[in-house]
Amino acid sequence: MKSSVHKVLHTIAGLPMIDHVLRAAMPLAAAHTVVVIGHGAEQVRAHVGEAVAYALQDPPQGTGDAVRLARPQLEGRVETVLVLLGDSPLIRPGTLERLLEAHRREASLVTLLTGRTHDPGRIVRDSGRRVCGIVEEKMATPGQLEIQERNSGVCAFRADWLWNRLNTLQRSSIGEYLLTDLTAQAVSEGETNDRWPVSAVELEDSTEAMGINTRVQLAQAERVARRRLLHDLMLSGVTLSDPDTTYVHAGVEVGVDTTLLPGTHLTGATRIGAGCTIGPSASLDDSWVGDNCTVQWSVVERSRIEDGADVGPYSHLRPDSHIGRGVHIGNFVETKNSVIGTGSASGHVSYLGDAVIGQEVNIGAGTITANYDGVRKNTTTIGDGAFIGVDTILRAPVEVGANGRTGAGSVVTRDVPPNRLVVGVPARLVREHTTRRPEQESEG
Repeated sequence: MKSSVHKVLHTIAGLPMIDHVLRAAMPLAAAHTVVVIGHGAEQVRAHVGEAVAYALQDPPQGTGDAVRLARPQLEGRVETVLVLLGDSPLIRPGTLERLLEAHRREASLVTLLTGRTHDPGRIVRDSGRRVCGIVEEKMATPGQLEIQERNSGVCAFRADWLWNRLNTLQRSSIGEYLLTDLTAQAVSEGETNDRWPVSAVELEDSTEAMGINTRVQLAQAERVARRRLLHDLMLSGVTLSDPDTTYVHAGVEVGVDTTLLPGTHLTGATRIGAGCTIGPSASLDDSWVGDNCTVQWSVVERSRIEDGADVGPYSHLRPDSHIGRGVHIGNFVETKNSVIGTGSASGHVSYLGDAVIGQEVNIGAGTITANYDGVRKNTTTIGDGAFIGVDTILRAPVEVGANGRTGAGSVVTRDVPPNRLVVGVPARLVREHTTRRPEQESEG
């Protein structure tokens, strides 16, 4: 991969490759899981954590050696050993279930997962379609080179048989101990209780066996994973007007009757409710969006948008923004670590940072909450029903009381009492007022 990052930690659809593999195995409810690690072991261990056991392979000496190193943590504890590859992230849980079911049904010593893959190992079968061995490309005859069924590298073993054969493996011509050599050994031992020792399950989708060794293959796997995710979303009731330009990470949730328009990116643990329109060109990361919302041409990061709110175009919700029910965030509005209450509106060109804004508040065009004093971030509080005039600067910490108003161009440096109007630079109290603005009317 030509990277300082361990190969299995490179991401596919937002998750490291090894996470995809471990997630695929999770429904199998394995009694014990051992991850064999070598170069970059600490990176892998730090990411995966202590939910699994580890075996250290240093130096790497092949797949047979890797399983041998895992033996002390598995022997006597399991009846079946399933071998997966950390750099083959497209394997599906259902495929692994089929493999294990065949392994149990056929009572095999070895069960291989095969398919039309790019692995150089061809699956050789006899006239009765029984697996006789795996022949590597360099050793294959012209006839064997025509074989399309290949080894995927994923396999299952009867544990007691496996432990007794691992130490018999010989170094291959490339200096490694290869697990595939056990296939020929099982065949050489012949049938047991009228059962052929080696069985195979063919992949229904050969992309599941794709191994990742280069950035080119990483991009190819990303494309496959994204296609699967979008396919599942569409079948669940989500409309995608252009799947080729829609990007969704694994784990993202989207509600029924939501439409994702071209250029939409949903990443991290984003959750979108029902009946929404997201896009075009919207990016949402680790964010929660309620039902019947619209987000267009905007960026949303680690924020929450309640039912019926709309955002954009060209706005940016930075982390910890909480947009209330029915709120309108128009064009070129930036929020950060702010709460905006039900029914409030900021229609144009404003910065709302470290602000707590009540319900039915109008934020006029050009409003800025000046939250940073050069040392710390300070809070601006705006009460229910307040009306903030265009080009108002609120120098935090400061509070505008319920139904308070600011005149256009005001620089507010002191608290504004409820029902009072302030104007000027610096803003001064002018009078008390009792008339509230019309519902949902935006100044500017």
